[in-house]
Amino acid sequence: MSPQTRAYLIFSLNSSLYGVDALSVQEIFFLPELTPVHHYPQDIVGVLNLRGEFLPIADLNIRLGYRAQEYCLTDSVIVIKLCGLRIGIIVNEVREVHNLDAHAIAGEGYGREAGAKGGLVTQLANIGSDIVMLLNPETLLRGTELVEALTGAIANPPLADESDTQPPEFVLTQQRLFCPNATTEERTIFRRRAANLMVAVQSEQSSGLMALAVIGLNGEYFALDLEFVREFIDIRIVKPIPCCPPHIIGNMNIRGEIVTLVDIRGVITLMMSAPSTASKAMIINIKDIVAGVMVDEVFDVMYLNPSEIMPVPTAVNSLNKDVKFLRGTAWYGDKVMAILDMQKTIIEGGLIVDEEV
Repeated sequence: MSPQTRAYLIFSLNSSLYGVDALSVQEIFFLPELTPVHHYPQDIVGVLNLRGEFLPIADLNIRLGYRAQEYCLTDSVIVIKLCGLRIGIIVNEVREVHNLDAHAIAGEGYGREAGAKGGLVTQLANIGSDIVMLLNPETLLRGTELVEALTGAIANPPLADESDTQPPEFVLTQQRLFCPNATTEERTIFRRRAANLMVAVQSEQSSGLMALAVIGLNGEYFALDLEFVREFIDIRIVKPIPCCPPHIIGNMNIRGEIVTLVDIRGVITLMMSAPSTASKAMIINIKDIVAGVMVDEVFDVMYLNPSEIMPVPTAVNSLNKDVKFLRGTAWYGDKVMAILDMQKTIIEGGLIVDEEV
């Protein structure tokens, strides 16, 4: 990368694209359940115990001066760290890391927008036909010193004889329910994510764990190796491809890249369905094959010990001649999920269309 080029993490929020300096990004994970706190700034919607340390989480919509939106399972948290301070911001969809040349970026503080957002959005950039608003990490972290002081008080409560001097706003509250309109199932997933993030997993322990993406197809739970998943996106415009088999849904334009959308349901003997506005796509990359896989839901990212994988039940074996595409089953909460062999599904499942077709 040249001195005139800088890497930015691009993400979407309310149908707009934003970017933040990739060097300030510490980690990214799906939105977990948050715990609200009394008298935090309005945009700090809660805290999270991230491997033993409390992390304040900001609703970027509120920080930008917009109305707060309902949270969903596909929202993500981007952890920003700068000068020893950390904050998490809630976004809709993490896209990619993009290298931007200086000539593609408009100058600092581009007028009314920058002023209206308190200097949070300070530059504009072009990525293809898209305009991306670049955030200032220092402004994102402004006021975090106060939040960390409150969080420190929570993590280290005073002794009993000091309680009279402890302000009441330093206390966690359950009066505001996180994501109040979430279903019981969604709330369980949010809570499970928070529990997973609370646990400090040592590198030697985690080396044997499988990172899995948990998805929903036709009301059933499936998991696949996260290493094959490039990103999750909403299905918007799909252009049909003439003379193709039913499992080829069509082509999608993803930021200038043409990706074919396929339906794997037929391969694993589920009923196929047409994409809807609620459908999502999983962009996978397997042996230089890039494709979109239509899914109903994206539930979670989890880590599974291979010893917890159970054989495919005999009843499934007798009914499903294509059980070879399943690696086994495992418990996901109180549900059983099937673990897909995505590499075999894509390469051996007849999903690749020959150029002569």
